[in-house]
Amino acid sequence: MKAVLLARGLGSRMRHEGDAAALTASQAAAAAAGSKGMMPIGSRPFLDYVLSALADAGCRSVCIVVAPDHAAIRDYYDGVGAPTRLRIEYAIQPMADGTACAVLSAEAYAGRDSFLVLNSDNLYPAAVLRRLVKLDGPGLPAYERDSLVEESGFPLERVASFAAIEIDKNGYLTRIIEKPERQYYDAAGPRALISMNVWRFDYRIFGACRDVAVSSRGEYELPEAVGLAVQRGVKFKTFRAGGPVLDLSRRSDVALVGARLAAVEPRP
Repeated sequence: MKAVLLARGLGSRMRHEGDAAALTASQAAAAAAGSKGMMPIGSRPFLDYVLSALADAGCRSVCIVVAPDHAAIRDYYDGVGAPTRLRIEYAIQPMADGTACAVLSAEAYAGRDSFLVLNSDNLYPAAVLRRLVKLDGPGLPAYERDSLVEESGFPLERVASFAAIEIDKNGYLTRIIEKPERQYYDAAGPRALISMNVWRFDYRIFGACRDVAVSSRGEYELPEAVGLAVQRGVKFKTFRAGGPVLDLSRRSDVALVGARLAAVEPRP
């Protein structure tokens, strides 16, 4: 199984100095650069933990979508951080114009094969990734609102900003709402279903990524491309997922992520 790891973002929230947090000097430097994937967690960059989970799930090839100035990532993984269980390739996304464009950057890498897509600043349980690998077509895990709050340590306000999903009686995705209002989750209740931006795709996603309209944020968003693919008849199977999802998008996340991973030795 191939995987595409999205690491092109500008890291605007991580760069925000007003987000008070106690960081080491090396962590502060990574935060100032917006380099979430290379944020030191203990003695290892956060990406090592993400790659290790992918290897545990059965992935053997990963394409990291990066900015043109990605020397820090390449130098590490071509050198002292060279993985032993994965082969790493790179795809360049020239502009930070959205996650749909990020996926398109990896089209040549994926070809006609199925592949996973995930963010470089999220760490998912290997068991969830393994279930994605074992699906027989496109799909995604469905998380319940309150389980994310309880297991992942997210404040309810952050969970309410995540994409909501709706499914039919057979578990297939029918609708995805990229930026729902808080009222949506209030009405849907504690078992409202949420997408945490980890997917299994096939080649049909590329046509949707090419055709998706620009969002209100001025970007080409992957969840909206998924919605377009659903309209075109692509079936996305969902499964109920649990376990903590670690999010490293803000400086204040570093302490929690570090505590959760203190006893984990990544083996990418």
